[in-house]
Order: sequence, then structure tokens, then C-alpha cells
Amino acid sequence: MPQVPQTFFDALAVRSWCGLALRSLGRAREEIDAINVYPVADGDTGTNLYLTMESAVAAVDAVFDGHGTLTERKPPLADAARAMAHGALIGARGNSGTILAQLLRGMAQVLAADGETAHTDGEGLRLALRRAADSARHAVAHPVEGTVLSVASAAADAADGADGDCGTVARAAYEGACAALAATPGQLAVLERAGVVDAGGRGLVAVLAALVETFTGESPVFGAHARVEAVSASGAPEVTPCAGGGPAFEVIYLLEADESAVTRLRERLDVLGDSLVVVGGDGLWNVHVHVDDAGAAVEAGVEAGRPYRIRITHFGLGDVHTTGAERPPRERAQRAVVAVVPGEGLAGLYGEAGATTVLARPGEPPASGELVAAVRRAHAREVVLLPNDAELRHTAAAAAEQARAEGIRVALIPTRSAVQGIAALAVHEPERRFDEDVVSMTSAAGATRYAEVAVAERQSWTMAGICQAGDVLGLVDGDVAVIGADVTATARAVLDRMLAAGGELVTLVLGDEAPASVADILEAHVRESYLAVDTVVYRGGRQGALLLIGVE
Repeated sequence: MPQVPQTFFDALAVRSWCGLALRSLGRAREEIDAINVYPVADGDTGTNLYLTMESAVAAVDAVFDGHGTLTERKPPLADAARAMAHGALIGARGNSGTILAQLLRGMAQVLAADGETAHTDGEGLRLALRRAADSARHAVAHPVEGTVLSVASAAADAADGADGDCGTVARAAYEGACAALAATPGQLAVLERAGVVDAGGRGLVAVLAALVETFTGESPVFGAHARVEAVSASGAPEVTPCAGGGPAFEVIYLLEADESAVTRLRERLDVLGDSLVVVGGDGLWNVHVHVDDAGAAVEAGVEAGRPYRIRITHFGLGDVHTTGAERPPRERAQRAVVAVVPGEGLAGLYGEAGATTVLARPGEPPASGELVAAVRRAHAREVVLLPNDAELRHTAAAAAEQARAEGIRVALIPTRSAVQGIAALAVHEPERRFDEDVVSMTSAAGATRYAEVAVAERQSWTMAGICQAGDVLGLVDGDVAVIGADVTATARAVLDRMLAAGGELVTLVLGDEAPASVADILEAHVRESYLAVDTVVYRGGRQGALLLIGVE
């Protein structure tokens, strides 16, 4: 279906562009991954760009949802632009995704400069593209030509010379980017040796193609002049080892810190490693660096402020970026379990049971791309997917569908809580026929009633009456059943409601902020009040809810 072009750059255009960019990156993801040889040949640039943009799309959609569905109730341009930038910042993956986040942030700084403006025109788009290119270059500790930075600068230069509406400016930027991308092998020796263009730059061309489609309704065809001109006989880039082998770890984290602390952090990380990119502002930053000492990189973040969502990836001694040879193919397992878990403690528990986990921190649900990446990481012919959250059913279904398209047999068990996932995992037997294993796991999950104890953030209507901010809520099967003032008393009331219908095993998962004595008190209550009912206790870590409860 043809795209309806946007006349001006308003909130609807932001939303349209983000959605089209996500689709464009999705189509080009495998191609971009395949030509990824710089700065590290780890074959994930396309995937990282896709996941970063997916986070931006989710943030923009959330802003529109908050303003209703009617066109006249659309959010201001500033709100949509800021949401785009913030979503990309918190969801940025890898070197390429971090730079894309800064490009979007630079554009948003111009688009949101006047919070009351409903839209901007071609001149505003030119200024936004220039700010994007300049801010991205500033965010990289040691800018290198022949990379996405060169492509972004060329796009901004071409836009500067365009005179007309947003469509005219967008097309000029796209064509300038294509020409710059074709020139990248002549600027960077590693690209020339491998016979490829820069992967990050190729991703930016896909994003700019979506910008053209937003304002013209037509998707430009990526020109032959910018395609990969030379590959090895096997069809894959010929990768030359990086000088000195390169650092062993990629470290990424979000950081809450003031600007002066981040300035000192840049200096310290620049000494520790390379590929340093720090993007963000207004107290929130995304930090990316390649180092040999991952612990020191994290410690530097702790000294600067509060790092969280820390991701450490070991490139491995056998990776193509260190050896110049392809890794030997790892044999696929027959079956694996992939589960979304709300806290580090449960991630450890699930991991000990053999599951591949995706961490969902409070207020930060995983995107479908993260679930697909986890399915790939599990490296199995058959995968059982446990979303462990009713809100993730559509995300998990989309991930399962994509994995099936890649030839993986996936069964989605609609678990609505991590305690249901624990029950399912307890009866998992990889040696059984796949269908039989899925039926057994589904039955165990379905037979587990679930509850949680949490603190109300605001006044609201519930099934149990009106709650006030700070009240302790006991939710059974997703609905508020008990409103109280004390965590232990509320949890005991919830347990009594659940055990009134019978049960043989109670599972308690304690969050970091739960009272230290609550587990012992609840265990004693079950032992004294319900004969032949056992209790198991796990530590869930920073999981959002004070307490998760399962009864089976």
C-alpha cells in the first residue's frame, strides 16, 4: 500500500518516519550484518540498528497513545521528537545503534526547540540534519572517515544545498548519503580489503530512504553505485584481522550523571579502550566502549554516576575480528527454552535450569527484536518461548513468527508471570517429543495461579476499590484483590485467597525492596495453616514487584 506523504515535519511525520525506517532496516538487516567489518567484524550492525529504531518507534507510539487516536488530538512535534530521541537512547545497541541514537537526538534538538510549533518545513529539516551530523561526530571520541559519520555529514551537506519543501530536502540528503556510502571503501582500508561499504553508513541510507518516503510517498531504490562491489568467492566479506587483535569486550550501559562527570568519564574510558561513543544529555547518557577490562569500564561509570542496563559482550578469541577467519559453525541444540524474566535473581535461576533469558527491568519491556536475538542465541532447532507477562503476548507472538520464518520451530506458551514460567520449566524434558513437552509445560503453567504484591504509584480505581499512592496492592491473576497498608499483611491475605482453592506448592520470589522478614513469616503461615503445602523461596533482585507468588 503506497505511503501517504506528509507535507510538513509534524508529529505524524515523526511517527511515520520511525515506522518506515524500522521496516527499511528490517528488510536490510541481514545485508547490513553481512558487510559489518568495522570497527569489529561481529556481524550485528544491522540487528543493532533495527533494535535501536524499534525502541524509538515504541516511545513515539506511547506518546500518541497518551494523546488519543484522533488526528486533532495528535501530540505536539516537540513531544514526538523528544520521544523518538529518548526511545533510541535507552534502546541503543552497539556502536552503530549508539551513533544512530545521537543522530536522532541531534534532529530532535532542532525539531523540539520551540515546544509550541506544530510543524516545521524544509528549512527546519535542513537544520535538523546538520545538527544530527555534527552532534554524532562530537559524540565519538576519535571520529574516523569512511564510516557512518562521513555519510551523515555528506547527507547534511547535500541538504544544505537543497531549496524546497521537506521532500526535496530529504531526497537531496538521501542522494548525498548514497554517494558518500559508495566512497567509504576508498576512505577506510579495512572496507577496501573486504570489498564492502560501511555497514553503519548503509544503515543510515536505509533510514534516509524512509525519510524520503515519508514526505514523497515513494521509496527510493537503493542505487547500484552504492552496493557492495566485491565479496569473497563464498559470498561473504573477506575480513582482515584488526591490528593488535582489538579489545576483548564490548561494554554498554545507560548512565545517570551530570555533564561534568561525563566529561571525566570520557577521558578515563578513552584510556581504557577504543570505539568510545557517549551520547545523550540532560542527565541521561548511553555509554559504549570496547575494552579489555570490562570491570574497569563499569567502575568508571559507577564513579561518574548511576550506571544500569549494563551489557557486556565478549567478542571471543575465535571471533573473526581477532583471527581473520570465520568461526567454526556451532552444532545446533535440538531444543531450548527462551524466557523473559523481571530480575537478575530469576535470570540466574532460569539460567541454571538451562534457559536462555531476556531481562525485562521495571518499565523497560523487551522489544520483539530482543526476543528474536535470544532465540538465535539459544541456537536450537526447536525453541519454547516463555514471555512471563500478559503485556508481552503480542511482542512474543511477533518474535515467534519471525523466528519461524528463519526456519526455527517455535512454540509460544502464554505465561503471564515468572512463577508460571518456573512451573513450566520444572517439567521441561528436552528428550520428549516437542509437542508432548510443550503440552506438559503449558499444562504446568496453566495450573499455576499467580499473584504479586506491589506499591501503588498513584490514586486509581481498582477491582477492590479506590487505592491511593503508596498503598500496598495484592494482585491475583492480574487484578487487584487486596488493598492494604502493610506488605506482610497484604501478602498473607493474598496467599489465603489463593490457597482457599487448594494447592500443593507455594513459590515466593522476593524483590530487593521487600521486607527482610516477609519470607519467613509467610513460610510459617503456610506451614501452620495449610497441611501438606510446601513453600520455596527465591531472590528475584530488582524485579519491580515487591513479591511474586505462585500456587500450584
